[in-house]
Amino acid sequence: MRDDPSLRGRPLAVGGRPEHRGVVATCNYEARRFGIHSAMSSALAMRKCPDLLILPSAMEKYRIASRQIMAIYRDYTNDVEPLSLDEAYLDVTHTTRCKGSATLMASEIRQRVRDTVGVTVSAGVAPNKFVAKIASDWNKPDGLHVVRPHEVDAFVAALPVRKIFGVGKVTAAKLEKLGLVTCADVRAWSLIDLHLRFGVFGKRLYDLSRGIDTRPVRADQERKSVSVETTYVTDLTTLDECADEVRRLTALLDERIERAQAGPAVRKLFVKIRFADFQRTTVECVGDATHVPTLLALLEKGFARRNLAVRLLGVGVRLEEEDAAQPGQFTLFDDDVAHDAEPEVLDHADEHDDGDSGASM
Repeated sequence: MRDDPSLRGRPLAVGGRPEHRGVVATCNYEARRFGIHSAMSSALAMRKCPDLLILPSAMEKYRIASRQIMAIYRDYTNDVEPLSLDEAYLDVTHTTRCKGSATLMASEIRQRVRDTVGVTVSAGVAPNKFVAKIASDWNKPDGLHVVRPHEVDAFVAALPVRKIFGVGKVTAAKLEKLGLVTCADVRAWSLIDLHLRFGVFGKRLYDLSRGIDTRPVRADQERKSVSVETTYVTDLTTLDECADEVRRLTALLDERIERAQAGPAVRKLFVKIRFADFQRTTVECVGDATHVPTLLALLEKGFARRNLAVRLLGVGVRLEEEDAAQPGQFTLFDDDVAHDAEPEVLDHADEHDDGDSGASM
């Protein structure tokens, strides 16, 4: 829309073609009014909105814009934790720009990005990452929301439990069945009771429902995995067909690992399969380098779980992590906020913003 004004005001998405089993990577607000969202199949999106225009991605263009935006962020603080091409946390606790005011910094950054990159930025300002992330989503698109320290308690109490990081549809349904609809409801449960019911996740529910989040902004975020996958126009029906694809994907994976200089950090190998009935399975094992025979063995084990045609295959490696920290829009993050006058696997669905970069401060 920035580069072609004729696209403004019409339902627009970026993603794959419906006839090629494409999915929506992101969409604008005009498209969202029809119930379209990221990760939806392009075919379903077109049924919801026949006038939807789906454009292919232009990753190099996005990377250029991302580098420009991140460079502006780093004019204000070195403590920038990117979450994606268009999202980041900034810790401006010790920054003297704008007289130390996080709110003024957020306003100035948003104006600079608009003037130099030509896109809008939504920002949230708060004392910690959790609240700043929620605040950055508050006034989209092109919004700014500030939650001062004395406002955190009331702000978080009114939030639906679905806003808590790690609470997806399944966990939200469990919580709501127990009558826990808002964070205020969760506060009525003791830490012991939450732990008994939800295990280690109970501690996060206890803290975040009270607006407590001690995670620091980590400027040097390490990659946790490297992978490559393909969704096929025509299903793969035999193990031999899948094996040929795993060999091809492994060659692409090796190239990607080399570009990322991630070889020394490889600790596990995995194969991901999505079957024709849309059920998915992942098989992994310990390994310090890609090894085609091992990946083929993982494929065979995964394929045998359903013995159905395959619509998607992926291969990848998991990397050694120094510290397992939970990930969190320009979310402007400030310990003091303004001084002015976002094995057991938690279900989590996180939709990307569309057409509006983000920062949390």
